Amino acid sequence: MFAAFHGALAPHPWRAPESEHDAYQLFHQRSAAMGWLDDRSSAAGDERAAKAPGLWAMNNATCSNHPADTEPFAWFQVECSTPTSDRPLPVQPFLRCAEDTLARIGTAHLSAVQILLPLQGLAPASRPRNALIPSMGTCDWFAERDPQAVASVMISINSGRDTAIPTVARQLTSRLGRLEQKVFLPSGSESADKDVTPSPPFAGEFRNGPPLHGLTLRGELAEWSCDAVGWLAATIADSAAQLGVRTPLLLSVVRDRRTGE
Repeated sequence: MFAAFHGALAPHPWRAPESEHDAYQLFHQRSAAMGWLDDRSSAAGDERAAKAPGLWAMNNATCSNHPADTEPFAWFQVECSTPTSDRPLPVQPFLRCAEDTLARIGTAHLSAVQILLPLQGLAPASRPRNALIPSMGTCDWFAERDPQAVASVMISINSGRDTAIPTVARQLTSRLGRLEQKVFLPSGSESADKDVTPSPPFAGEFRNGPPLHGLTLRGELAEWSCDAVGWLAATIADSAAQLGVRTPLLLSVVRDRRTGE
């Protein structure tokens, strides 16, 4: 999985500019503290590590105080472990871990979050009938919230050179609209020529080439947070996988600027 954060980051004034506690180190530490890090090399011979692997292995991370206008100010990359049959892709903890890392560095003002979803690692046929979309079991986490926190968003779901998303676009939009949840309420869709995908900061081979084939949705997100974006991303991943999509998806969630801070 890969996540890129667009917007701006205001570093904490007390933080040393060249601190050894960079994005990579902080993300690694937070992952380990929460039990999300799959780092068996540091626990060789430990039976507990073999029985209870984490959610991802650390790959890379970076954070910049002065990115170019078209570049993200931070990105994180991990090697995702294959989820068990009753669990979603761990996008929600992944983004939450990244958000916690950024909070240690400064105050983030997010305009967009971009995630590469490895659908090729999902096995929808193995899902139990009561957990075809496992993230639906936790949608009530967002039930008690400030109504003022609702954010208008544009969502791009892109399958790169693969035509998978345009092929299932109508079914995917319908399926998302029928889910019994209030985390994301879709209000319409746009053609691919109105794609809102920011320029990805990673090489084309990671996402199956440039973002040529996609679907753009409009709607209301329960809150503008990495928590809500992560839940939505996992839900979209399983919904698309149930429709036969097996290619990596580039998901971009862009906040409507008219909603303010």
